[in-house]
Amino acid sequence: MSIQELPVQAQPVQEPPVQAQPVQEPPVQAQPVREQPVQELHRAPGTDSADQGAPADARDAEGLSVWPRSARPEPHGDVSVGGVSLTEAADRFGTPLYLLDEQEVRERCRAYRTAFPDADILYAAKAFLSRAMAHWIQEEGLGLDVCSAGELALAVTTGFPPEKIVLHGNAKSPEDLSTALRLGVGRIVVDSTSEITRLAALTPPGTRQPVMVRVTPGIAAGGHTKIRTGTDGQKFGLSLTDGSAQHAVTRILDQPHLELVGLHCHIGSQVTTVKPYVAAVRRMTGLLARIRDQHGIALPQLNIGGGHAIAYRPGEEHLNISALAGRVRAELEDGCARAHLPLPRLTVEPGRAIVGPAGVAVYRVLAVKRTGTHTFVAVDGGMSDNPRPALHGVRYAPRLIGRPTTAPPRLATVVGRHCEAGDILADDVALPGDIHPGDLLAVPAAGAYHLSMASGYNLISRPPVIAVSNGTARTLVRRESQDDMNRRDVGL
Repeated sequence: MSIQELPVQAQPVQEPPVQAQPVQEPPVQAQPVREQPVQELHRAPGTDSADQGAPADARDAEGLSVWPRSARPEPHGDVSVGGVSLTEAADRFGTPLYLLDEQEVRERCRAYRTAFPDADILYAAKAFLSRAMAHWIQEEGLGLDVCSAGELALAVTTGFPPEKIVLHGNAKSPEDLSTALRLGVGRIVVDSTSEITRLAALTPPGTRQPVMVRVTPGIAAGGHTKIRTGTDGQKFGLSLTDGSAQHAVTRILDQPHLELVGLHCHIGSQVTTVKPYVAAVRRMTGLLARIRDQHGIALPQLNIGGGHAIAYRPGEEHLNISALAGRVRAELEDGCARAHLPLPRLTVEPGRAIVGPAGVAVYRVLAVKRTGTHTFVAVDGGMSDNPRPALHGVRYAPRLIGRPTTAPPRLATVVGRHCEAGDILADDVALPGDIHPGDLLAVPAAGAYHLSMASGYNLISRPPVIAVSNGTARTLVRRESQDDMNRRDVGL
């Protein structure tokens, strides 16, 4: 189904300034809870098919521990994913390209549903969204978390039920809000007091839009300072400590067209441990109790966001979602019991943890340069198709594919083709010493925040996305052409 343009009309709304009353809250300490042994998510639980891949210990020995579960070594130095040869895919579709293992995505959706059987699981579309991805997510019983009218329109015109979609973002445009209201999204997460006024004015008479308040709980978590969103002093949410969140609750309850259904928080991304989530649940439960005491209502929903870490290189930490589910549920039940609150329905928003490990990027080597003690391996992509190393310091584990080699490894830096010294895809990685132009490099854990953050820098076209499953490869998103880019330039 093609995406139809969804015109909207929205009038700007003026709002008088408001003063939030400070509320003092004592710091909280997460209590230790004994964790039971659980199956790790990066093993993709939920599959019992004997042909899904090698056993875990064999995968580790083969250097495939952070690859999709279906990855396996093939003759002549090749690797297959989903039964598809990466070398053949590169020859057929060209490079750079992204491959996405459909079965891995589906298994990870099922793993979340198993870990959180009584919660709403929303896939965070910002990690990667396409029509096929929206279809897979819907088929696996998950909802969707979107941040713009564009993501919302793509999902709804694909057939995704709008009532299972949540819209949030720190600066929603009038178009975002009007589109969400017209299409009937399930919930809108309010991120500022000005948004309350605007949303109330846009909501059609005779209707009530369910909303949540995004709370900044004052918890620092995440793999990089630029993706830590749970503390004061950054752009997301309404502060718990200075009273802004409580003030927003009061404002929403005064709006007859808005229905406050719960609270939302998101503490950061690439979070490797359970403890920050437990602390966040404790603080959010405390706020639920204060809202009950002040306003006489028990909010029925609590959304604790996502940000669950994956491993990009062998040996790196990842978040164990089974442990997360058990600890969060225990803390929520205990906190609600202590405060005499009914148990709210929990929502989690994984994105990277569902699609990240399912993706592999494939590049072709264009040049090898040895200067002093440094070896630079330049490929035909770079920061235009993966800006994350430059933005967030992510380190990947590229692998030579397509030919056998007995050359001893040498440390090398894999760089892109763009006019930036910071255009580095992988720094100080071991690659065969005989690597040369024409070779292929495959980069695992490349399913999240690659195409969704890709740019047109140097007018380099964005790669295609190829789905692989059961030995079949098909195009989900075609390669951007030079004509695509030229047609946007209408200056003459």
